[in-house]
Amino acid sequence: MQANNKYQRFTKIGLVGSGLVLGLMLSLTYSAVAEKMVKPQLPLDDLRTFAEVFGKIKSDYVEPVADKKLISEAISGMLTGLDPHSTYMDVDAFKDMQAATQGEFGGLGIEVGMEDGLVKVISPIEDSPAYKAGIKSGDLIMKLDDTPVKGLNLNDAVKRMRGKPDTPLTLTVIRKNELKPLTFTLLRAIIKNKSVKYKMTEPGYAYARVTQFQERTGEDLAKAIKAMYDENKGPFKGFVLDLRNDPGGLLNGAVGVAAAFLPKDTLVVYTEGRAADSKMQLTVSPENYARGGSSNDYIRDIPADLKTVPMVVLINAGSASASEIVAGALQDHKRATLVGIRTFGKGSVQTIMPMNNGAAIKLTTARYFTPNGRSIQAKGIDPDFIVEDGTDQSNNIHEADLSGHLSNPKDAQAGVVVKPEVATAAKAKLNEKKFAEPTGPIEPASAEDIQFTQAMNFLKGKPVIHTEPAKVEPTKS
Repeated sequence: MQANNKYQRFTKIGLVGSGLVLGLMLSLTYSAVAEKMVKPQLPLDDLRTFAEVFGKIKSDYVEPVADKKLISEAISGMLTGLDPHSTYMDVDAFKDMQAATQGEFGGLGIEVGMEDGLVKVISPIEDSPAYKAGIKSGDLIMKLDDTPVKGLNLNDAVKRMRGKPDTPLTLTVIRKNELKPLTFTLLRAIIKNKSVKYKMTEPGYAYARVTQFQERTGEDLAKAIKAMYDENKGPFKGFVLDLRNDPGGLLNGAVGVAAAFLPKDTLVVYTEGRAADSKMQLTVSPENYARGGSSNDYIRDIPADLKTVPMVVLINAGSASASEIVAGALQDHKRATLVGIRTFGKGSVQTIMPMNNGAAIKLTTARYFTPNGRSIQAKGIDPDFIVEDGTDQSNNIHEADLSGHLSNPKDAQAGVVVKPEVATAAKAKLNEKKFAEPTGPIEPASAEDIQFTQAMNFLKGKPVIHTEPAKVEPTKS
């Protein structure tokens, strides 16, 4: 009973996904949120102003507006004005989100946010219509068919992007360094997001890619490890964990993935917020990652030598939230070497709070911290070896680029500035390498995947072609 209570308390703030996925591919926490015992005093003067504005709209707006629409828009604006991840979900949106937790939903396969009135692509989902068409992180969607995005809120834009499978939708996209808008015509599809993909890339070297953290991600990874172990007929020489373009998901999934590689009772992440139940320390313990606690501990049957096998984690600007938790924990405990580029930088936790009318709000309730006390918020995780992916990086966006993003609590005390990167001989050598223009996305863990090939070089003791990290120096008063 105690373990179940801990799990319920944990899942209450278990949503750490980045942004809003097309088709509302968000993660769900299942515990109800208890009404606060002490209600805050209402600001009566401000409420009178709100009522006055409401009345003016009802009496003087050019067209009649339903009361329900005005109230809904007011609630939505109140939440979206807080930060990029707090939002209001009407009844239909909430139902879609609940279905999406199972890893299947309808749409184009894009994780999106809102920026300056346009829909901003955070990451296309692997194998989705958007991914195959070449939609990139950082793209700004300005039109959906003939409808301008300006003036729509995020929920309205997502509703227009959803639809029946095999129906077309034309996106007009603004892309950095492109002189004219780009046009993509996509066919909607049922997106079946398989959260773990794996293979033995060569004898002795295992590769697992986590595309999104879902309910069963930790369990699926454990099964993948066992399957590769059987195929290899013995211990691995090296392990590559690929978290690139993984937007996040459920917190218990992140703890479960980290638990596969860390010793029992090791701290994975801790959270801090204003409410008492938002302050937690999550360790490698079954009640923190397995439904049912120790009775369903899928980690215990993993070969013990996996805890010490040489390991590389691949990250990029599309690695967000739960991905950053895993990468940060493995880096802090010196369990893995990180290769790639700086992660997205979403270090906040959202709570799903069902409302009495069947709708729900997603509210930012805490910040999370790595075991060594690092806040990832608006900063991200820096790799040990900076390795570009061989393509144009100008579209990379981060949490710090989003309007109204939550600040990093360490900023005031740090007093540091990051100088622009200086090109080094290693970077020049990397840039000399010629890559064939891909007709579509580069296949992960292939010969064209430069970040993966450099990870394999590291595991084999060969030189890694990388960029020197940016220098950080104290500000001068």
